[in-house]
Amino acid sequence: MDKSAASGEPGLLGSLAGVARNTLALLLSRVELAAVELTEARAHLRRLIVVSTLAVLALLCCALYASATLAFLGWDALGWKILPLIACGFLAVAVALALYARALLRQDKLGLPATMAELKADREMLL
Repeated sequence: MDKSAASGEPGLLGSLAGVARNTLALLLSRVELAAVELTEARAHLRRLIVVSTLAVLALLCCALYASATLAFLGWDALGWKILPLIACGFLAVAVALALYARALLRQDKLGLPATMAELKADREMLL
């Protein structure tokens, strides 16, 4: 009679089945984590798109009225030179918005950080 069967130990096939079950459970939990993070990333992306679109629309309206007002008020004193000054102002606003957008992207909310950290830990554990 086999000692492992008598002592209640699962044996080689039982151990392999247990490893396969644990591996499948680990894989399933990682897929679930990725799905949750993708949902969060999609929500952040949607919010970023809506806020950016509204900001662009508001900025366009503001820029239209402000530039017309500045051109009207400054034309007597500066003449045509008022137009490049207004253009430089718009350039400064565009650069500031680009830097802000880059800062939002550097927060790495769209990169699935928890899922990537767990997958890296799993890979290190297996190797």
